[in-house]
Amino acid sequence: MGKTYAGARLRRLREERRMSQAELARALAISPSYLNQMEHDSRPLTVPVLLRLTETFGVDPGFFSERDTARLVADLREALTGEIAENRVSPSDLADLASRMPAVARVLVDLGRRNQLLSERLAAAPGGRDGAGDAPRSPHEEIRDFFYRRQNYLHDTDLAAERLAAEIGVRPGETLRALTARLADAHGVRLATGSGAHLHHYDAATRTLHLSTRLRPGQRAFRMATQLALLEHGDDLDRQAAEDFPEESPARPLARIGVAHYFAAALILPYTAFHEGAEAVRYDIERLTDRHGLGYETVCHRLSTLQRPRLRGVPFSFVRVDRAGNMSKRQSATGFHFSRAGGTCPLWNVYEAFAAPGRIHVQIAVMPDGRRYLWTARAITRLRGGWGEPGKTYAIGLGCEIRHAHRLVYSAGLDLDNAAAATPIGMGCRVCERLDCPQRAAPPLGRPLRVDQNTSTFVPYPVADDPA
Repeated sequence: MGKTYAGARLRRLREERRMSQAELARALAISPSYLNQMEHDSRPLTVPVLLRLTETFGVDPGFFSERDTARLVADLREALTGEIAENRVSPSDLADLASRMPAVARVLVDLGRRNQLLSERLAAAPGGRDGAGDAPRSPHEEIRDFFYRRQNYLHDTDLAAERLAAEIGVRPGETLRALTARLADAHGVRLATGSGAHLHHYDAATRTLHLSTRLRPGQRAFRMATQLALLEHGDDLDRQAAEDFPEESPARPLARIGVAHYFAAALILPYTAFHEGAEAVRYDIERLTDRHGLGYETVCHRLSTLQRPRLRGVPFSFVRVDRAGNMSKRQSATGFHFSRAGGTCPLWNVYEAFAAPGRIHVQIAVMPDGRRYLWTARAITRLRGGWGEPGKTYAIGLGCEIRHAHRLVYSAGLDLDNAAAATPIGMGCRVCERLDCPQRAAPPLGRPLRVDQNTSTFVPYPVADDPA
């Protein structure tokens, strides 16, 4: 077992609990000077101290693991791509900064993203094309970051939903009955069906929840559960939305809806029972959809939230993309980094899924930093129900680090130890470090290109200082 240095995280945890070094030292049965040395990374965390820390603060040992910095390092690499290319900052410097001073690293990431946004506005400013230069950051992008910062897990919300599920008797095969009874008995809400343009609509004046006849049973349950969250936990939704967004922010109501959706998923798929079922079938997504009568996307999204302390599931990253590469959903409980620039990687198996809808595609992929992941991907289609009416087609990706892959049924028959067999992918062409990739669709940021009218290469954007 390697030595664990986590002084910055230990100090931040102590300060969040408003404890002095002397108070924490007494709780850990060590001297204040020993604690001070650990907080300044002069001494590593020992196993006995680590165990006492998890008991004292109620956190998982993984909180102090260096793996938790992978996501922050990836964000830094994207935010400081130009500085890395000019050798002003080394990747090892970024890893050290993320580990020892995570708060400073997050400030740099935020400044880098603001600089990128400003550059995009300035680039769009000449000619004033529809005012694009003044376009604010998308509120939906802010909501994705809201859940990304929380690693796609809301502890208090999850616990509240599970308590309510136990109280009203939510279980496979009886979910709709339980939700219908709760809406009627506790809130006087009656259900009505219709075939209008809305999939659902709640009329507060008549206390009627209208549900479209086009909704499948699982979709009906989700919308009923969302309405219960809004009726019973409105104050909690407001509190969580207010943590990141002021009242006048356009993202505030979206955050409230996002938390309500999280509550709904946690209500119809209660954590403990769902986690136990997922472990029993080795995270077989199709068996879980059959058991709970819910859609593939809903089950995948719930699997990506199983990060309750002391009862963690496999930490997954979840993504939803369309044929054009637009990423409409992305959440992660792992260090996998979703680029905000230059799209995603065309070698990723989420795009292969469109070629064979309905079949689950499996891929072992390796990122430029050497981290390997097992990815599953499947294309799904949503139709309005009428002949000739347009529908929606997405690919749903669910991935985990290779160290967890043995827990998944999808690892059967794969050589998980053969790093050479992994497909090399990147964070997006503009920030990808794989300079020799023949699939690259855009030149790498901050790297001058080698332009020679007498020479052509298989690599579409050869870099001037690349020995290849």
